[in-house]
Amino acid sequence: MNDQMRTSTSSIAPPIVASPAKRIQAFTGDPDFMASLARGLAVVQAFQERKRHLTIAQISHRTEIPRAAVRRCLYTLIKLGYATTDGRTYSLLPKVLTLGHAYLSSTPLAVSAQPYLDRMSEQLHEACNMATLEGDDILYIARSATTQRLISVDLSVGGRLPAYCTSMGRILLAALDDVTLHEYLANGEFQAKTSRTVHTPQALLECLQQVREQGWCIVDQELEQGLRSIAVPVYDASGQVLAALNVSTHAGRVTRTELEQRFLPIMLSSSRELSAQLFT
Repeated sequence: MNDQMRTSTSSIAPPIVASPAKRIQAFTGDPDFMASLARGLAVVQAFQERKRHLTIAQISHRTEIPRAAVRRCLYTLIKLGYATTDGRTYSLLPKVLTLGHAYLSSTPLAVSAQPYLDRMSEQLHEACNMATLEGDDILYIARSATTQRLISVDLSVGGRLPAYCTSMGRILLAALDDVTLHEYLANGEFQAKTSRTVHTPQALLECLQQVREQGWCIVDQELEQGLRSIAVPVYDASGQVLAALNVSTHAGRVTRTELEQRFLPIMLSSSRELSAQLFT
């Protein structure tokens, strides 16, 4: 077993699991918690690739934040240059990218990882990614893309996907301590994205235990039909899993055996080199 991992309606956008309003409510009574700032961030996060233009009602439905509060958040975002409106729907403006750029330009992780992702993509001729765990999702923080789009979701830096049915997500979930992991499995809502999706708490736990033992993960057409991916961990100086690297392929082009025999050694080597660079 890998010791490091062991220790470690149609017009209305669908609501998300553990709504922002409920998360904000959990901090009621904390005098230092700015609920208005939290609501503003939640409104920004309500927008996504398939829902770039939203009404106040749609945002309120997604976040469970009252419409009056959503309206004030959008008014503020418009005044600050982060959003715009046509009178009915609202959308974000490019200035929002400066918020993510502040993180990407200040963290050594994404900057350090990019050459390794580029090299892997060149060697394997597939898209390579890095992600961290953010709540119940993985958050893409670096990417080396190919010209061929594999899945319906347009992935880019800042994109999010459910952790339970993605290879990087399972790497990161497997690195959680047992108490945190069991809490996640007990409270999560897991849906079958395809007929192959592992989506019951017990089956997911068995998958994550296997990931802990072998130190890598393959997810085969569980997120979307035809998408096959493999992921490995990246460690920090203390030996804890800091992030995950993955390669996404089309199932009709790359077999599971090829992922294990050709892709995995290259990925593990890149992970070791990147982890060692982060130590210095």
